[in-house]
Order: sequence, then structure tokens, then C-alpha cells
Amino acid sequence: MTQDAATTAEQTIGGYLEVLGSDSPTPGGGAVAGVVAAAAGALIAMVGRLTVGKDEFAGVADRMQVLIAEGDAARRAFLDLADRDAHAFDGVMAAFKMPKGTDQEKGARSPAIQAGYLDAASVPMEISRRAVALMELALEATATGNPAAASDGFSGAACAYAAVVCAMANVEINAAAIKDDVARAALVDEVTAVRGRAEQLLREGQTAFQMRIS
Repeated sequence: MTQDAATTAEQTIGGYLEVLGSDSPTPGGGAVAGVVAAAAGALIAMVGRLTVGKDEFAGVADRMQVLIAEGDAARRAFLDLADRDAHAFDGVMAAFKMPKGTDQEKGARSPAIQAGYLDAASVPMEISRRAVALMELALEATATGNPAAASDGFSGAACAYAAVVCAMANVEINAAAIKDDVARAALVDEVTAVRGRAEQLLREGQTAFQMRIS
């Protein structure tokens, strides 16, 4: 993705998917994680809006207003993270294109490549962290929002879970190229922790959904 390209939020769905399906390495899986998480945020806000203003749900109206605000904010934040992910990997590719004809050039190129990989791993790591937090909001929307929209709440949880899985794959592939053992191990350990929490929340979301339709 070039610096003057349209942001993810400015593109049509069809246009974005056309670029995604091209031979350009960016946007890729990490950016898609951001887009899917943004959809999760929108679904959470949808459940909230389908709940507030109805007398039978007056007891949760204030909390639903919070979920609406947080869902809307998450949608915007994740679209920004999708762009950041694409730009981060652009940095890796730019580093590989640096000259390497002299020892001095090699000495500058190698750390630039490593910094690029660390940045390329850090952005999807942030996406996965924040997507797990979004799963908690989706669970709440499913369990306490308008039951007629429970499928939308659980769909939000499922989208956020998919975002976690996609983002973690991109953390792992970039972390594998990081030579700093401490930095690499920290990323791998966090991936393990995030994966466990995401799987637990998905199970809880499934249970909450089944309870709302039973």
C-alpha cells in the first residue's frame, strides 16, 4: 500500500477485495484482521441500537449506550490498524531493497530489516489484543442485548475471534524472522495467552447465544 493510496475506510468493499486479491503483498492477512474486527465493532453497535429505546430493555439501556460508543470507536480504530498493518510490512520490503554492496550498507540494512519485522509483528499483535477485548463486548451484547439481535452479537464475537486468529498468524510469521530471542519469545508467549482467552470467549459466546434462543 503506497502512502498516497486511499485508506481502508475510504474504499468500497468491492474495490478493497480486488486489491486484496491482487499480486500485491499488502494489504494481506493482518490488514484483513483489522477489517474483520471493525465489522465486529459495527455489529456490537448494531445490537446496542436495536436495544435502546425499548421499554422492555430499559434496565440495560445505559450499558447499551456504552456498547454503542465502544463499538463505533472500535470500528474506526480497527480500520486504522488495518492501514497500519499494511504500511508496517511495506517497511520490511523497503528495508530489503536497501543497498548491500558495502559493509557499511550491510550494517545499516540488517537492523532496518529486523526493525521492520518487529513492527510488522507488533501491529497484528495489537490487533489481536484489542480484538480479544472486543470479544468481551460482543459476549455482553449477545447475553444482555435485544434477544432478537443475539445472532448479530454472536456474529460480532465470531468476527472478532477470526480477527484474533488472522492477526496471530501474522504475528507468528513475522516473529519467526526476528533474531532477538527475547523479543521473539515475548511475542510468542503473548500469542499463546491471547489464543487461550479468545477460545474461551468464543465458547462463552456460543453458550450465551444458545441461551438467548432457547
